[in-house]
Amino acid sequence: MQWFGDDAYWLSRLVFQRALAVVYLVAFLSAALQFRALIGERGMLPVPAHLRRVPARAAPSLFRLRYSDRLFACTAWCGVLLSAGLAAGAADHLPLAVAMAWWAALWALYLSIVNVGQTWYGFGWESLLLEAGFLAILLGNERTSPPVVVLWLLRWLLFRVEFGAGLIKLRGDRCWRDLTCLDYHHETQPMPGPLSWWFHHLPRPLHRAETAANHAVQLGVPFLLFAPQPVASAAAGLIVVTQLWLVLSGNFAWLNWLTIVLALPAVDASPLAVRSLPDAPPWYQAVVLAVAAVLLALSYRPARNLLSRHQAMNRSYDPLHLVNSYGAFGSVSRVRYEVVVEGTDDAVAGGGTVWRAYGFRGKPGDVHRRPRQYAPYHLRLDWMMWFAALSPAYAAPWFPGFVERLLRGDRDTLRLLARNPFPDAPPVQVRALLYRYRYTTRAERRETGAWWHRTPVREFLPPTRLR
Repeated sequence: MQWFGDDAYWLSRLVFQRALAVVYLVAFLSAALQFRALIGERGMLPVPAHLRRVPARAAPSLFRLRYSDRLFACTAWCGVLLSAGLAAGAADHLPLAVAMAWWAALWALYLSIVNVGQTWYGFGWESLLLEAGFLAILLGNERTSPPVVVLWLLRWLLFRVEFGAGLIKLRGDRCWRDLTCLDYHHETQPMPGPLSWWFHHLPRPLHRAETAANHAVQLGVPFLLFAPQPVASAAAGLIVVTQLWLVLSGNFAWLNWLTIVLALPAVDASPLAVRSLPDAPPWYQAVVLAVAAVLLALSYRPARNLLSRHQAMNRSYDPLHLVNSYGAFGSVSRVRYEVVVEGTDDAVAGGGTVWRAYGFRGKPGDVHRRPRQYAPYHLRLDWMMWFAALSPAYAAPWFPGFVERLLRGDRDTLRLLARNPFPDAPPVQVRALLYRYRYTTRAERRETGAWWHRTPVREFLPPTRLR
């Protein structure tokens, strides 16, 4: 029926679903390769202990039935395979109900992981992937036109992502209002990328222009997503451009890429390709309209949050992560601190003790090592080390377990690192020091070849050994 579906968006739907499946694939791959050290049975925050503490209604998960590392690995790798199949377009060759079930299985598997992931999965892009993934279930496949109501719900999701991020900035840090935040952000962001040093050294007037443009795109452009075409397509295009700028300037896991993906269904691609699709079957119409009504009702609290002076950032209002609040960088650090973890073979630490530093994959450590590109892949330990440097309270639940695993030479933990200075046997003692890091100036870079300059601040963890 013409009121239910719109053939003009069949190509936008196709590209959106394929791209979303790729994001899913990266997320499942990140889980498969990192979970044992983080939340495995012998991890820093073991899943079994979490399941005993948290009631099922607060964190529904397939792992409530049974948990083992082997089962988790099977779940994650199944997610990788299912994502790859959807990215290849397999769902378009299946009956509509089967295609919807495929997307639903992918969503349920990732929900099961997020709801046992604890601190390591406490980022806004986890809920964003789940909310987008749930809407993808309702989008159908080549057997029917894209449902208009779902296309509007996707625009509503993108609106909350962008407008929420814009509001949290204006309500949060003063530097967003006086346009000076980017004087610091490229240097103090959680995980700089290979171009971040150059972004930081752009002229300050350009930083002001960047900030002003960010406000315009996040606070004004999202409203145009609900305008007639081609205005909505142009608005989506502006959001894509700003997100690509963020992709170049830092590593934010799949947040920017997923935001780009969410902009695709707002684009009218009918000038590129026209296709006539069959009407939706009645059962499909009933399911989509009923679920859409529930999602609109659940939108009340996120919408109220946008209007609140005490706006919450990256908050889920239900354990299924169906409709959430989003935001990013409500405050910006002016100074960058880094925790450097070191070990020694000496049984007694003294003035002559040689301490050797562990190397992390993404976070700054060696001042001569250029920041690397990892996004959309998510280095969870590296991100949490950034929070640990902000305050030891962020690290209290997991950092002692991390140190213990270094002292034991735990293979799964060492796999999360880029450099293990003790390849033959684990260290006798481990300590952690807090440093202040800043980018080198252009002159310092030419003279020393270093990307960073660091200054000792204090001891973060005194020399520690196994008892």
